[in-house]
Amino acid sequence: MLFEFIATIAAAFGMAGLALIITHLCKLSGKRAPKWLIPLFAAIGIFGFQVHQEYNWYGQQVRQLPDGVEVVKTAESTEWFRPWSYVKPQVLRFIAADTGNASMHADNPDMHLVNLYLFERRRSVQKILQVIDCTTPARADYVIPEKGSTLTVDEHVKQTTAWRELTTDDPLFIKICTDASV
Repeated sequence: MLFEFIATIAAAFGMAGLALIITHLCKLSGKRAPKWLIPLFAAIGIFGFQVHQEYNWYGQQVRQLPDGVEVVKTAESTEWFRPWSYVKPQVLRFIAADTGNASMHADNPDMHLVNLYLFERRRSVQKILQVIDCTTPARADYVIPEKGSTLTVDEHVKQTTAWRELTTDDPLFIKICTDASV
């Protein structure tokens, strides 16, 4: 976030510099440029860079994902205070699954343990362990047992009551259950 702030200031100075060149060219031609030209160009630089970053954030994050981590869901957003987002909605949140390291249960191959990563603009990445049941289909949070506990994935699955239904057209179900069995 510090680098983005520095880049925003650099964009403001760059556009203000462009306005300064325009004012000097106006003086050479014998005309006078308005006094508000330099602050206007600085504001355009700040605003333009921020809009650019809002739209390119998702692509930058996806390019940085390691092998085996795939995007399973995105959330596009339109906001009243971002009127341009009504023309082209912005992706400000997405979920990625570590399908490369998803592990199958030893006794039940339809049960998978997978890491989900929740990405949100200007927030830290959150990692959530999920148990995916491909036969039901459903998913549940997997709480890592405390040290010294002998709770296995199977025992955890039997004890959990917080199952959430998955539909067969859900991208998470498709990535973990359908793609894994192919």
